[in-house]
Amino acid sequence: MSAFHAESAVRPEPDKVLQDIADYVHNYKVDSPLAFETARLCLIDTIGCGLEALRFPACTNLLGPVVEGTVVPNGTKVPGTNFQLDPIRGAFNIGTQIRWLDYNDCFLAAEWGHPSDNLGAILAVADHLARKGEPLTVHEVLEAMIKAHEIQGGLALLNSFNRVGLDHVVLVKVASTAVVSKLIGLDRAQTIDAISHAWADGQSLRTYRHAPNTGSRKSWAAGDACSRAVNLAYLVKRGEKGMPSVLTAKTWGFYDVLFKGKPFEFQMPFGSYIMENVLFKISYPAEFHAQTAVEAACILHERLKSMGKSSDDIKSIRIRTQEAAMRIINKKGPLDNFADRDHDINYMVAYPLIYGNLTSESYTDEAAKDPRIDELRAKITCVEDQRFSVEYHEPSKRSIGNALLVELNDGTVLDEVEIEYPVGHKRRRAEGTPLLFQKFERHIGPHFAKERQEKILNTVNDPNFGKLPVDQFTDLFVKA
Repeated sequence: MSAFHAESAVRPEPDKVLQDIADYVHNYKVDSPLAFETARLCLIDTIGCGLEALRFPACTNLLGPVVEGTVVPNGTKVPGTNFQLDPIRGAFNIGTQIRWLDYNDCFLAAEWGHPSDNLGAILAVADHLARKGEPLTVHEVLEAMIKAHEIQGGLALLNSFNRVGLDHVVLVKVASTAVVSKLIGLDRAQTIDAISHAWADGQSLRTYRHAPNTGSRKSWAAGDACSRAVNLAYLVKRGEKGMPSVLTAKTWGFYDVLFKGKPFEFQMPFGSYIMENVLFKISYPAEFHAQTAVEAACILHERLKSMGKSSDDIKSIRIRTQEAAMRIINKKGPLDNFADRDHDINYMVAYPLIYGNLTSESYTDEAAKDPRIDELRAKITCVEDQRFSVEYHEPSKRSIGNALLVELNDGTVLDEVEIEYPVGHKRRRAEGTPLLFQKFERHIGPHFAKERQEKILNTVNDPNFGKLPVDQFTDLFVKA
């Protein structure tokens, strides 16, 4: 007869990563004025991006309660709508509208992502709790945003999830679970349990958002991650136990199953670095690796115009770019929908070379019918610039460089346009902040009367904005 060793039923100590995240959420005091000011800008920009998404039926078709007409007492109010939902469904709604147009903030490292996606979970829970009578203010929302940004970005600095087929929204789920756990009153041990469930659920967030030949990008992935995060936190509040070795368990753990056996690496302790260095998409609703390429294309459009020429006179275009752009947004062949187009650097360069601008409308089926776009895409060649790739990862720079070289049919070669830092970069924050407010005003304009717009702008610029109760903040954006 064969003898087998029985497995130990003793629960191990929680993985260090779980403990570090929980300790940061519960014990770290954010005292950076820069982080809070950037979080304020991030909050209003993110709300604005969600409102802009409501102009697109493909987005609004996914929103609302599961059972039509349901109104939840003390429920989460969804900006730009009259929906009042439970916080789990509310998180899906807010997270989906925030992420829909790929116009919210960004952070780029070994893994890229959009840390403001976490606002879907944070605002849904905070608004619900405030409507139940808990004294939550905008300041606490900003603090939760800073910490969610830090968790997601800190994990992204040195760990590439896309290289193992995992989308960056798995980090949204982890970060949102952590900060929501504190918001709903979980203690440190319960927060560890909740975070463990977020990692255990990681395999369900395998996705093909950025993979080639898969047809489309799942634009509601962030909403899905936010709703899962809220659900997991509430499950633990009801007594659900966690999995302390969810990352490190042999054979069954996240590292062995999904991360090729490699443990996570960390470049720095959790603090407020990510929020302080977050990237805003200000001028163009374009995937961030292409932001400087779009800016360069707009400059070249004006240059062609001054010469009495147009995109029809272009023979070839060379784009020098970073390795990440080469890998995720350099696409050839038919682009079937909005989501495919806003993740192709060739489309995002061709369009402004023709029209001189790039807006959310530029990715619609109607806009894409212009045959000149694909004709110009076929003339574009992307090459990696090693310096751009290196400085993309340098903590002191984190540039997102692109350079465009255009040759005309008559043999003329235009001076190359190189831009390393987009207007939404920390290095251009003073230049970008007024433009960010202009973007916000454009996004609230179609939804609210002039009087309401003025009230919103006065409120978000009030020195006491942080003291405003959360439900009073969200009420500013509720559809009349």
